[in-house]
Amino acid sequence: MNQVKQLFTRYKMLALVIAIALIWVFFSWQTEGGFVTPRNLSNLLRQMSITGILACGMVLVIISGEIDLSVGSLLGLLGGVAAILDVVYHVPLPLNLAIVAACGLVIGLANGCMTAYLRIPSFIVGLGGMLAFRGILLGITGGTTIAPVSPQLVYVGQGYLPPLAGVTLGVLLFALTLFLTWRQRRNRALHGLAAHALTRDVVRVLAIGAVLAGFVYTLNSYDGIPVPVLLLLVLLGVFSYITSQTVFGRRIYSVGSNMEATRLSGINVQAVKLWIFGIMGVMCALAGLVNTARLAAGSPSAGNMGELDAIAACFIGGTSMRGGSGTVYGALLGALVITSLDNGMSMLDVDSYWQMIVKGSILVLAVWVDVSTRSGRR
Repeated sequence: MNQVKQLFTRYKMLALVIAIALIWVFFSWQTEGGFVTPRNLSNLLRQMSITGILACGMVLVIISGEIDLSVGSLLGLLGGVAAILDVVYHVPLPLNLAIVAACGLVIGLANGCMTAYLRIPSFIVGLGGMLAFRGILLGITGGTTIAPVSPQLVYVGQGYLPPLAGVTLGVLLFALTLFLTWRQRRNRALHGLAAHALTRDVVRVLAIGAVLAGFVYTLNSYDGIPVPVLLLLVLLGVFSYITSQTVFGRRIYSVGSNMEATRLSGINVQAVKLWIFGIMGVMCALAGLVNTARLAAGSPSAGNMGELDAIAACFIGGTSMRGGSGTVYGALLGALVITSLDNGMSMLDVDSYWQMIVKGSILVLAVWVDVSTRSGRR
């Protein structure tokens, strides 16, 4: 049992990748290959992008030791606002995006202010927001669907990159991988640290190259890389940089690991939490816009249970429920697990109640793994 714990602790991401591979193999077998067709994988990744965008913000919230239960309702509200601005007022897409993002930032900062400065538990703030935002959405839409949205907005959720642009993106990402690997080896040498084995870095770079090649080839075999997936890749890069290369990112982990020690060290803990919730609000705005574009309509039920998928993605991806530990790419792998299960079970026409049971069981299992591995390190 201890060996299993050590395996999960040291190779958590590898175990998650293996789990995803097993899920894909199982559904491919059950659907006679239908699950892994380029068309379905493109649809799966586009479907995952909404949960992934929410997870990018949620992982910061959970790492800091907080929780936000309002993100699903806020996604629906901001998506509804985007639909109203587009359909009723014909606001151009760039201005629409700016207004919705600003609304998300203001609402997120308000949640952060109540949590950090008024000391209302984030669970209660999120629970209140979940009810209030859903009520506001029903009020501004009159409980009806807002449609049809403009082709420009639809492109954000349903558009594709041209194949040549997809290939160029893959080459650029591979070149970036080479540069980052070279820089890491150079920095370790400059600081007198032992460099990783050259074989290890070569194998890692080749593995990433193979994944990128398969990713681009598969999606280009259908219609190209979906625009929401491109947005998610950009957010992955931005949030990975923030969490690993910036002072603000280090403070997020510090606040979640030991808030009192962080405060005594002179860091403004309240300001850190305030901006984390502000970022979460902007992510809800982006996810709401993409969801409205994907559905080509603003729905009063949009984002329903979205907060649970985002939270589950973070926990499945290795983010600790105690705070202080987690990664953005882990959360996105968790989102891929959740979406793969949804997509595969829908293809097999599994009853919705079984889908909920399976997802709930996997969430509990992920938290149990986190608790077990952490207790094993004490």
